[in-house]
Amino acid sequence: MSNHFTGLSLGPPLGDQRLDLCDLYAFQAPADPTRTVLILNANPNADALHPDAIYRLAVDNNGDLLNDIAFSFVFSEPVDGRQTVDVFKAVGDEAESPLPLGEKIFDAVEVSFGTGANVHRSGEYTFAAGARSDAFFFDFDGIKNLFDITGGRNFTAPHLGSTSPWTGVDSNLTANVFSIAIELPTTELGANPDIRIWGRCSLKQDGELLHVDRAGHPSVSSFFNTDDTKLEYNASVPVNDKARWTAQFVHLMGHTGGYTEKEAVAEIEREGTLPDMLHFDPSKPAKYPNGRVTTDDVIDYRLAFLTKGDCPPSGLAPHTDTLSEFPYLGNPHPAS
Repeated sequence: MSNHFTGLSLGPPLGDQRLDLCDLYAFQAPADPTRTVLILNANPNADALHPDAIYRLAVDNNGDLLNDIAFSFVFSEPVDGRQTVDVFKAVGDEAESPLPLGEKIFDAVEVSFGTGANVHRSGEYTFAAGARSDAFFFDFDGIKNLFDITGGRNFTAPHLGSTSPWTGVDSNLTANVFSIAIELPTTELGANPDIRIWGRCSLKQDGELLHVDRAGHPSVSSFFNTDDTKLEYNASVPVNDKARWTAQFVHLMGHTGGYTEKEAVAEIEREGTLPDMLHFDPSKPAKYPNGRVTTDDVIDYRLAFLTKGDCPPSGLAPHTDTLSEFPYLGNPHPAS
C-alpha cells in the first residue's frame, strides 16, 4: 500500500477506502518474458470496489506523456457478496478520454473474494480481480518514528540520529488488498523503447466525473504531497506534472536530505520522478525504478532518495506468499 497514505491526515479519497489506489506493478511474466503483467491494487479493506467508479491503467508508449492505451475497469453493484467487472481497452484518442471507451475485452466476469482467484482469459489477455494478499512491506511504526508523525509534523524533517527508527515489524504482513491484474503480449504495449504507466480512480458523482486518486511511482504521492495539495495532485494528469509540482518536490527534498535546488532537480530528472508515471523498459529486467516487482523494497528506496542516502534500511524482507504464476499476489489472509 505504498500509495495508500497521502498527506499528513493519511485518509482515503473522499473518506472512502474503495477509491483508494494502493500500488502499481509492471514486470515481465516469469514463465514467458514476451508477456507483460500490469497490476493495480486498491481498497486496503479488500472488499468490493465502488460501482460508480472507473478504475484505469493507462500507458504512454511514445514519450509524449499522453495515454496511448487505456484499460478501464468498471465494477457492478455488489450483491450477496458477489461482484462482476467489465474490462475495456481503448487506444489512440479514445485512450485519452476518462470514460470507459474502446473494445470490451471482458464482459461481466466474476470477481473473487474467497481463497482462490477467478482467472479469466480472452484471446491473448489474462485477467483477474479480487481480494489478494498484499505484497507491499513496510514498518509503519518506524516511519512514524522517523518523521514524528504523532507529534503533528509533516514528512519533512526525518530524525536521523544515532538511534534507528525501525522496529523490525512488518505492518503489512497479514494485510489484504483488492487487486486488478492483467497480462498481455508485450508487443501490444508498443514500447519504443519503454512505456510509462499510471493508474487513476474516477468517481461519477452528481453528474460529474471526479478524478479522486492516481498512482505512478510507489510512495511519491505519499511523501511529496501535503494535505493542502493532495486533492489537486490526485486530480491532475502526468503531462502537467513537471510544470506544476517540481518546485514542491525540490522544496521537500531540501528539508529531508539537504539537497540544493540544483541537486534536487538533477535527482528528479535522473529517476524520472516527474511525471509521476512508472517507467518500464521490457527489454531490461524489471526492478524498480524500471517497472516494479512484488519483492522491491520501495520504502527503503524512497527514503534513501529523500535523505540523500542517510536513512538506514529497515531490514524487512519481502513477503513469501507471492506466486510465480498469475495473478502473482498470494491468496488472501483469513479475516482476523
